[in-house]
Amino acid sequence: MSPSMMKPGTPKLSEVARKVSAPTGIVSTMWPAVEETCRSKLGILFDPWQNQSGRLALARRADGRMAATVDGVGMSICRQAGKTHWMTGLIFGLSIIRPGTSTVWSAHHARTHGETFLSMAAFAERLRVAPYIEQVFRGSGEEEIRFANGSRILFGARERGFGRGIPGVDVIVADEAQIMSENAVDAMTATMNTSKFGLAFYIGTPPKPADPSEAFTRMRDEAWAGTLADGVWIEFGVDTGADPNAASTWARANPSYPHRTPAESMKRLQRKLSPESFLREGLGIWDVGGGSAIVPAHQWTQLVAPGPALGKAPDSFGVAAHDNQFSVVACWVGGESRHVEEVFANPRLDLVADFLAARAGRRAPILVPNYGAAAPLQPMLQAKRVNARSASTGDVGRGCELLVEGCEAGWLSHADQVQLADSLAAARKKFGRDGAAWTFDLKLSTLNAPIMATVLALAGATKTRTTNSGERSTRKVRVTN
Repeated sequence: MSPSMMKPGTPKLSEVARKVSAPTGIVSTMWPAVEETCRSKLGILFDPWQNQSGRLALARRADGRMAATVDGVGMSICRQAGKTHWMTGLIFGLSIIRPGTSTVWSAHHARTHGETFLSMAAFAERLRVAPYIEQVFRGSGEEEIRFANGSRILFGARERGFGRGIPGVDVIVADEAQIMSENAVDAMTATMNTSKFGLAFYIGTPPKPADPSEAFTRMRDEAWAGTLADGVWIEFGVDTGADPNAASTWARANPSYPHRTPAESMKRLQRKLSPESFLREGLGIWDVGGGSAIVPAHQWTQLVAPGPALGKAPDSFGVAAHDNQFSVVACWVGGESRHVEEVFANPRLDLVADFLAARAGRRAPILVPNYGAAAPLQPMLQAKRVNARSASTGDVGRGCELLVEGCEAGWLSHADQVQLADSLAAARKKFGRDGAAWTFDLKLSTLNAPIMATVLALAGATKTRTTNSGERSTRKVRVTN
């Protein structure tokens, strides 16, 4: 049996990766032929996750075309996980079994491109590989590996304009794809217009806030939404909040740890990078420090619900302020579910206090930030014998995690209020030094009040019980001035 076939007990790719999205209509794959060539002719062996990724990347439909020829193959993977080894074998094997294949391999930075080329040039000179190579060109800006059967691999850096206007390209490998603008993607994919093969690989790590990552992020969003019908998306990484110092976290994030990537390599990477960079590049965590929306818009819109009956009292409230506007969000508990709505918004703190005193009663907790314009509300409400307290950092972190968890699991609903959707869309994450918890980055986020009030209401609801009576009657309407 070929090593590319799964052996009993081998974890599925979907069990190793955080997300796997496959194109529709797959009937076969070129991978067994590529894998056999790599193993028997080039001496390249692959780990199970690499074999399974290869089978998916080179999948075909009934008409013989590559299943991912339209949208390409996207992979979000942390550093030091073996992706260059996998791609080297895939491209060399494909170039050998398919004479005349033209591949363009680009990275954004010249340094990355240079390191990759030197690694692959050294591979081409190995004793078992050299018979298949005609020549290796090392001139600056003209790096190329030319095969004896007419196949070629061209290398270059996108920051120097490489990849534009090269005709007849069959395969594109875009390394550092998180640093690739829409225009760069358009220019490079246009080079495959005349190819009957036409397959693009977009390989990268989660983007930094300033990275031009729209194309890479959109591909990921479509994969998570289930709409990437003509492409492959494979994402390795851990969930937000995972302990960055734990070996169990490293094992979930890096499919090659510890059998290929030792603990020393992970520690070295962690000490070399900033805490936020390690979360992105070492653990594959998205949305670090404002990379993209905390909750995708399509996911938020799927959670719209009418909520509890009119007159049913909320179980908790959250209050926050931004740009001279106070927002009050209520949370209703129903078994395992939660429903949130903004029920009051006003620029006057005294009116906010009156509203809450009239509707919260003495039992429903009200969480208020211990900083900023909303902070004075806590003693004002206590004077009115209302159950108000200052929110701790732990409250904010717990509420943020509940927001994401509730949206992903589907137990959180809302009333489709524009102000809440806009606030969530503008929110960005900020991690602490240990990476164990995140809050909103107030320097990057805008329209903070509604979504901050929401997470405080969610945090407050964790300490309340479901209320079936309507003893604290409130109307679920937004009141503004």
